[in-house]
Amino acid sequence: MPRKTPLYEKHLKLGAKIVPFAGFEMPLQYTSIIEEHLWVRKHAGMFDVSHMGEIVIKGADSLDFVSYITSNDPSKLEVMEVQYSALTTERGTIVDDLLVYRLEDRFVLVVNASNIEKDFTWIQNHKRGNVEISNISYEVGEIALQGPNAEETLQKLTDADLSKIKYYWAARIDILGKKALVSRTGYTGEDGFEIYTDSEHIQKIFEALLDFPLVKPAGLGARDSLRLEMGFCLYGNDIDESTNLIEAGLKWITKLEKPDFIGKTALLQIEASGPQRRRVGFIVKEPGYIPRHGYKIFDESGNQIGVVTSGNLSPCLNVPIGIGYVSKDFGKAGTIIFVEIRGKKVAAEVVKMPFYKEGSVKRA
Repeated sequence: MPRKTPLYEKHLKLGAKIVPFAGFEMPLQYTSIIEEHLWVRKHAGMFDVSHMGEIVIKGADSLDFVSYITSNDPSKLEVMEVQYSALTTERGTIVDDLLVYRLEDRFVLVVNASNIEKDFTWIQNHKRGNVEISNISYEVGEIALQGPNAEETLQKLTDADLSKIKYYWAARIDILGKKALVSRTGYTGEDGFEIYTDSEHIQKIFEALLDFPLVKPAGLGARDSLRLEMGFCLYGNDIDESTNLIEAGLKWITKLEKPDFIGKTALLQIEASGPQRRRVGFIVKEPGYIPRHGYKIFDESGNQIGVVTSGNLSPCLNVPIGIGYVSKDFGKAGTIIFVEIRGKKVAAEVVKMPFYKEGSVKRA
């Protein structure tokens, strides 16, 4: 049976279209995907992300262990700082992409909902040193409040100065009289926060935020179209255990200079020889032709050179956009490729991501 998040009943009352997703019953949309997408870009949207997983690592050797199992370098993190990273196989491919939180006495790995049990088992199987590993995923509620009005809205529920929380940092603050972990993170390209607390309190925060006219709930559909406009990877579509970090364009979270970590040897070899394919973004040149996951990509001579991993109509740009892998010689911006859509090979141009460049996210 699919799980339900603490906010499931709220979604039903709001008239959400519920769909099964990653083992949970989740809201796909409340009104329309495009309407919710544009609202997030202009105002503030609220997403139920309670389905995401949280794995806690504590103990004297927790830093060394997290460094060993993740591709980025957690030793660079200060307390309450956050890092985008990945779990990798010995082949340098991706078990999962995740956030690493360095808190006062522990690390918390926030993992994809579809991978909670797999990741937890994988981490336990690679345990070394004096560490304690626990899965608290089903005890935590989480909301993502995203959009240019996110800070001013959330500020009305707390006395803490939210402007002091920098991009990819977190703080423990009082919201409606109870502590919550709040980070300035998200996957939309907009400014905003991810709020973690217990299942009961997350419902109160959700209700309180809905009282503000600039906040509207948004579902999985808008979450996906927003991340696609930013060129962000979706696990299971754009990255998985068959894709390595280098070809996926995630070398920036791959710290090959740090001491040994799982997959380092393979990734050094891939970097030295160069990846055989590259993840690229592209814009389809003909309106009405939407690229979708699994569609084939060809060169002008009709040779297959790749495959689409994500695609949709961009609500903000009003053009069909996509992400895919192509042979290394076709990865340069400006290259013309051809996507097979409904039996026709439609021209597309490789472009530098993100597709949407006007997001309000505060990186400073």
